[in-house]
Amino acid sequence: MKCILFSDSDYIQKLSNKYSFQTWMVSRYDKYVSDLEEFLKTINEISSRRYIRTNTLKISPDKLKKILLKKECVIKTTNLDEVFELINTGYPIGASLEYLLGYYYLQDLSSCYAVDAMELNENMKILDIAASPGGKTTYISQKLNNTGLIYAVESDKKRLKKLVFNTTRCGSKNISIYNIDGLSLSLSKIFSEAKFDNVILDAPCSCDGVIQKDRFRKKTYSTKSIDYCSTRQLNMINQAVSLVKPGGTLLYSTCSYSPEENEFVVNSLFDKHDIIIEPYKYGVPGLTSFGDHQLDKSLKNTRRFYPHIHNTLGFFIAKIHVK
Repeated sequence: MKCILFSDSDYIQKLSNKYSFQTWMVSRYDKYVSDLEEFLKTINEISSRRYIRTNTLKISPDKLKKILLKKECVIKTTNLDEVFELINTGYPIGASLEYLLGYYYLQDLSSCYAVDAMELNENMKILDIAASPGGKTTYISQKLNNTGLIYAVESDKKRLKKLVFNTTRCGSKNISIYNIDGLSLSLSKIFSEAKFDNVILDAPCSCDGVIQKDRFRKKTYSTKSIDYCSTRQLNMINQAVSLVKPGGTLLYSTCSYSPEENEFVVNSLFDKHDIIIEPYKYGVPGLTSFGDHQLDKSLKNTRRFYPHIHNTLGFFIAKIHVK
């Protein structure tokens, strides 16, 4: 799916100059982001919120909270019991004893929502595609209470080290790690005939949803990255859905705002697969149209997350039930 572009206006040009965004990006955001200027202002001026997810395999949220409060950390609760927002820490939260012991994982709330939406039960067989660095993988592990089996697939050998480190640190014993490209799963003996209760595909994407953490991306972001990523995502999601047992769920997510990488990718499944898009309780409804393109009406059940609305990084979630 080629990146869809729109004509500029004086208003779009004004906002682009004011907040140092490429004009073509702002003209696209204008089509689906509510309160566009507040959105751009938030990304441009406010650092992304910091969250930690309690690793309940090792400690309860209440006990972790007490430890953090004793260290004079200022924290807030969130919609998820395991997840706290860090307001102030006073010390490197990613190098503390509690971090090294695996008591918590530094993870954006939006990423945690993706796992929460999966409705996991113990003893399930799960496939996690593009698993590194392991935030969702280890969260799934604790949701399963270290039962069942998680097949964690990662194509990048360099990123495998992070995945191994984090799964070990968090005490996850139900994870099996594979160095396989998510585009080649059907060619692998391990996965060619395998079926899973749930599959999660946090697809490699163009990543404009993380501009708050990497503002240089505003300048380097391109239409080519959207074209490249959406093509790969179409191939990956079709492989992923074919590995789900009848009655199971595929959870598709990205940290991109681009409809071509989100709703359009999910919409493509209706041509080949018998699926239902199920709603999730957090986020705002997904798009059912973009430009001149009309999408299946059930795409409204997908979910989008915006920093100026949800205090998270930009994120997209689609919960796909496979009949």
